[in-house]
Amino acid sequence: MLKFLILLFMVMLVGSLVSGAYFLMVDQGDKTSRRTLNSLGVRLGLALGLMSLIIFGIATGQLGHRNPWDNGPSGAVSQESAEQQ
Repeated sequence: MLKFLILLFMVMLVGSLVSGAYFLMVDQGDKTSRRTLNSLGVRLGLALGLMSLIIFGIATGQLGHRNPWDNGPSGAVSQESAEQQ
């Protein structure tokens, strides 16, 4: 569920970026239009929400690394090798 929310936030960030670029091109020279600034505010809020979700996921253990090449510190002894000795 958390990974889906992170993906959703990323898609919404890209959508906000595209809408901001569109507003920037359409509203050139119009000093009364604040659509580009509002799009930037939305994008900033989405980015903060995405960072919060990632930090929450790491803190709760829902997100992490499970790389097969990362077996921990070089001095660590696994349980199986300790039993064989």
